[in-house]
Amino acid sequence: MKIYVNPPQTEWAALCRRAEQDNSLIEERVKTIVERVEREGDAAIRALAQEIDGVELRSLKVEEQEFKQAEAKVRSEVKSAIEVAVKNITSFHTAQLPQEVRVETQPGVVCIQRPVAIERVGLYIPGGTAPLFSTVLMLALPAKIAGCREVVLCTPTNKQGEVAAEVLYAARRCGVTSVFKVGGAQAVAAMAYGTESVPKVGKIFGPGNRYVTLAKQLVSGRNTSIDMPAGPSEVMVMADESASAEFVAADFLSQAEHGKDSQAMVVCSSVAIAEAVKAEVERQAAQLSREEYVSESLRHSRAVVFDEREQMIAFANEYAAEHLIVAMEDAWSVVDKITAAGSVFVGNYSPESAGDYASGTNHTLPTSGWAHSCSGVNIDSFMRKMTIQELTQEGLQALAPTIIAMADAEGLGAHAAAVKVRMKN
Repeated sequence: MKIYVNPPQTEWAALCRRAEQDNSLIEERVKTIVERVEREGDAAIRALAQEIDGVELRSLKVEEQEFKQAEAKVRSEVKSAIEVAVKNITSFHTAQLPQEVRVETQPGVVCIQRPVAIERVGLYIPGGTAPLFSTVLMLALPAKIAGCREVVLCTPTNKQGEVAAEVLYAARRCGVTSVFKVGGAQAVAAMAYGTESVPKVGKIFGPGNRYVTLAKQLVSGRNTSIDMPAGPSEVMVMADESASAEFVAADFLSQAEHGKDSQAMVVCSSVAIAEAVKAEVERQAAQLSREEYVSESLRHSRAVVFDEREQMIAFANEYAAEHLIVAMEDAWSVVDKITAAGSVFVGNYSPESAGDYASGTNHTLPTSGWAHSCSGVNIDSFMRKMTIQELTQEGLQALAPTIIAMADAEGLGAHAAAVKVRMKN
């Protein structure tokens, strides 16, 4: 991990650059997979599972017996942990439910904004190097709270064609029964276009590898929405003398273990802190089971030192981290100046892991600088806002001159005529 001391602002863009990803080699492959699933449906899914993963799928949909078997396999302490997480995630997301807005903009003219749940949503749950059953909770619970009529879940299997027991248990706990044994770009295509088994959805949620991400971007050009652009996971820790180097290093590594292209950054108020964190990272990394992923990730992770607190804040806003941990004295005065981050963790006892699992906030967040313009998943992600209006005869009479003048100025005579015809009565 390299340390940079008071880098000039001209160098910030380079320091904020994420791990380079050359997608050119897989773009055509993803396009071929998506088109094949759109054209051939279930047959393509089965063939691709055999070709890519060496898995023979007898049935695509998870059967009731498989849910029961999964429940028996999940350890009691994991079930208890899921219950705590469900409670907290439900509490926080229920509080986000939007209210209908009703305004009489002028006498006789009523405008309404009504939140309406997306009818059918699709959830992609990764199952490669680590089956992320926590993502089931983060996506399925808000979908149910928002009122989505149907939730479809796709996730890859192991070599025996089995879905991870924890994923199935979490799905059932969240009320999801339509679970399909489909992974990768083919899962995204199946949910986007529909097959004989997998229903077409209106919006697709969930993280995934580059194949999944590219597939989501590809289908979003048609009539299927996606939650957000997503890339490798990342964390930035802001640390001063009040921070614990041991804690910072642990947070640093909690993101680095996600994958070889994950990125961790620490922004420090002194070189001494940066050196202490670096030493701790090296010590703790050697003890991790996923050291292979961590060591690769650390190659494009870095520490940046600034003498001025305001510079630390400005750099953090420039980076726009997926996860931002503020381990600084008077941390809230820093947080109040943060304008770009997916999720912020305040103080020495707010690890990023809390948000990943059970504090209540959502862990599906914008990466790669998208936090400048995108929110993380929340209740609004599963809803759309529909506007409604009602004009009385008197209301239209009063507004007619304005509408007619504007329509005529735009040269849209039929728009003006639609008002004028009503004024004759």
